[in-house]
Amino acid sequence: MVAGSGVRLRQLPECPERPPLDATARVSIRSIRPTGDKAVRPKVAVVMPAFNAGRTLRLTYEALPHDHVDVVILVDDGSTDETLKVAKELNLEVFVHDRNYGYGANQKTCYREALKTDVEVIVMVHPDYQYDPTLLPTLVAPIVRAEADVVLGSRLLGESPVKQGMPWWKYPANRVLTWLENAVFGLHLSEYHTGYRAYRREVLEVVNFTMNSDKFVFDQEILAQIVEAKFRIHEVPVPTRYFPEASSAGFLASCRYGSEILWLLFRLALHRSGVLGQKQFESLYHRYRRL
Repeated sequence: MVAGSGVRLRQLPECPERPPLDATARVSIRSIRPTGDKAVRPKVAVVMPAFNAGRTLRLTYEALPHDHVDVVILVDDGSTDETLKVAKELNLEVFVHDRNYGYGANQKTCYREALKTDVEVIVMVHPDYQYDPTLLPTLVAPIVRAEADVVLGSRLLGESPVKQGMPWWKYPANRVLTWLENAVFGLHLSEYHTGYRAYRREVLEVVNFTMNSDKFVFDQEILAQIVEAKFRIHEVPVPTRYFPEASSAGFLASCRYGSEILWLLFRLALHRSGVLGQKQFESLYHRYRRL
């Protein structure tokens, strides 16, 4: 227990082993299909990487389309506000880090715990209310239709993000980094720097996300792993709110984040060329197959 909070504090054991996947085929999930008068949908987990989200957590949770969600997991990364108090009131499934480890470390715990459930789709929703939780079914739909393995909620497919409140200096930086990532990854996405994402379960079972950074660049490292594993990435437009309580990296942190992305792309290029192999971009499931 966390002193005075009543929120459960879980030890975080190793994920249980699952049967190996056939490296020559993708494991398909159920598509939405009629069953009598109802549609069958995949089980969905929402994971919330939280840090000092006490003022916006309730708004985010209440806006979720709960008829499309089976479990909500919140991981608190050393908050000093009322995040845990609100999480207790909402009766969420809560896991608490013993200190602040970073955004990437938070996601690692989110995905480890989500994979212990029987869900088929895992959606990351930031509890700062910056991304619209009501759009979750739109984000999941391409996975349900078996058109994608990963779906990104893009801030750049709709109205200009600058008009929505994005700091002006972030927009050109986003454009340059996205151009570079598209060139290296061989894709044509509108952006890579969104925190609103949906993953088919098998994606997180295959990529070695525990080897990634504990910091913000985790988001780009996992996408590099997904590209190397040849999973399909789609994107859908999502409007974004910018307001004081919404988390947003400052100028210096953004500069550091950009330099870390450049280093990531350089390492990936070395890995692909065979000059310097990187275990981070390899998958155990792609090393063998069943006869």
